[in-house]
Amino acid sequence: MMSLRLRLSLTLGAAFALIWALAAAWMLSDLRNQMMFSLDQRLVASARMVAGLMEQLPPLPTKGEGTHFSAEQLNIPGGMACQVSSLRGEILARSHTDPQQTLQAEKMGFHDQMIDGAPWRSFTLARGDLRITTADRQIEREALNMSILLAASVPVGVALLGCLCLLWLGIGQGLAPLNRMRDALMRRSADSLEPLQIQPLPSELQPLLDTQNQLFQRIGKTIERERRLTGDAAHELRSPLTAIKTHLQVARMTDGAARDQSLARAEEGADRLHRTLEQLLLLARVEGSLSFDDGVQCSAEQVAKLAIQDAASGDRQRIKFKLPPKLSHAPVQMPAVLSIAALRNLLDNALRHTPNDGAVELSLVTTGNRVQFVVRDHGPGIAEDDMQHLTQRFWRNGQSTGCGLGLAIVQAIVQRCGCTLHFDSRPDGLRVELTMPLQTV
Repeated sequence: MMSLRLRLSLTLGAAFALIWALAAAWMLSDLRNQMMFSLDQRLVASARMVAGLMEQLPPLPTKGEGTHFSAEQLNIPGGMACQVSSLRGEILARSHTDPQQTLQAEKMGFHDQMIDGAPWRSFTLARGDLRITTADRQIEREALNMSILLAASVPVGVALLGCLCLLWLGIGQGLAPLNRMRDALMRRSADSLEPLQIQPLPSELQPLLDTQNQLFQRIGKTIERERRLTGDAAHELRSPLTAIKTHLQVARMTDGAARDQSLARAEEGADRLHRTLEQLLLLARVEGSLSFDDGVQCSAEQVAKLAIQDAASGDRQRIKFKLPPKLSHAPVQMPAVLSIAALRNLLDNALRHTPNDGAVELSLVTTGNRVQFVVRDHGPGIAEDDMQHLTQRFWRNGQSTGCGLGLAIVQAIVQRCGCTLHFDSRPDGLRVELTMPLQTV
């Protein structure tokens, strides 16, 4: 893959070369026009100078082959031809000796003509009875013009090459902080999550460095969370496994009621282990990047009824569901699996902390495009110091018999789906408010 330095150099270099080429073409075209104008003015100046010289010489014969003058005698610059003719077209004087090179003098001013197969540029000036014609070869004009253009092009080309070299060096110097970041990342060990410290750093790259350090921080938190989850899970799973093994050993060594009691307790341990594993898997999926979108949409009423149905089966009848007279039928704007799981865990937690003869109340309140589920138990409540620990993994107060993952899963769902969760501990129980967004109809 092409490097960033080479890509920038090619892009900017091509832009520079195009701009310089256009500027050079414009300059050289203007220079050529000025050069041709100067050569034409030289013809005009030479014709006027010869006209002034003719006025100072004796009258020239009006018949014959004409008088031949050298270019020096007529003060004609080298490479130019001069011809003096009468109004009738008779050649009275010329600065060249070739009789075949007769300059056409019928038209006044500038004129392009072919003489002996070669193009000439001529200028004819009328002065009294005389016509003075000066001319030079187009090939000599073009040669002179080409030499001047070449002399002007060389500095432009050298300057362009110098700019491209400076551009290459400048881009390399500008990308040096990126190279330092790359080298710093290459020198780091694979498990290092310490923030990068690179100074000095341009302001344009500071957001990149901050984002990189934030990524390291998030990765560190994720690894720490997974390590803590692994350690807590190992500790939590060890207890039911040990209990199951112990009760099975007791059942093997006993008979009758003692055996049945040991098997029942082993079954309770297996159920607890099964619930813990299910909660661990759900928590891992919620905190991960797995998708729960199965296309199923449920309204708030359907979410409440399904959550009641999935709650602890033996205590389902203790849940008192209060449905308001006017409730929006808009579907909840989150996966149905997560909305049901969050409310079910709140109901399970409320049932677990409410005495067996007590009821758990569930009510719904719709406000705008959000629905609020209110779960209220009639247990002993939560101490103020313990409120901050409610959503921590595997945290339980002394009276809880759960695995300590239910509220942690609810908190993870809340963070993932843009919900809100609020706890309100009262003397007669705990009030939990879970707010979910509704889809706009």
